[in-house]
Amino acid sequence: MTDPAPSPIHDSEQGWVKAQIDEYVATDGAEPGFRGGAPLVLVTTQGAKSGKWRRTCLIGSSDGEDIVIVASVGGAPKHPSWYHNLVKNPRVWVQQGADTFWTVAHTADAAEKPRLWDKMVGLFPDYANYQTKTDRQIPVVVLVREK
Repeated sequence: MTDPAPSPIHDSEQGWVKAQIDEYVATDGAEPGFRGGAPLVLVTTQGAKSGKWRRTCLIGSSDGEDIVIVASVGGAPKHPSWYHNLVKNPRVWVQQGADTFWTVAHTADAAEKPRLWDKMVGLFPDYANYQTKTDRQIPVVVLVREK
């Protein structure tokens, strides 16, 4: 038996992200669609400072039993808050379609990142453009499903 979902969950305060989350939850992931048909997942991380459980909607792709996400923030100079959260607290709650489960996150290392980066750029080509906009290396994160 897996552990229950964290509670309470605080959704992103960005209006368009909150709308994505609401639509995703209401349709078990059938909606919303994203540009180019990129698949979406809901990712809930525990705040590095606050300890609160915070949920956001991200492009996420299956890689075997794992899920891959990218900490791009559109090429912003800093990593997204959710990335800082999962670095400090790598146990992450995920919703993929109607399926919900716990994962353990890690940043892809030098051996695994090139293949996963190429996979994610194939799903969402804007990632390549985002990397040219920033000096930071955009992290690729692997969410490994707990057994």
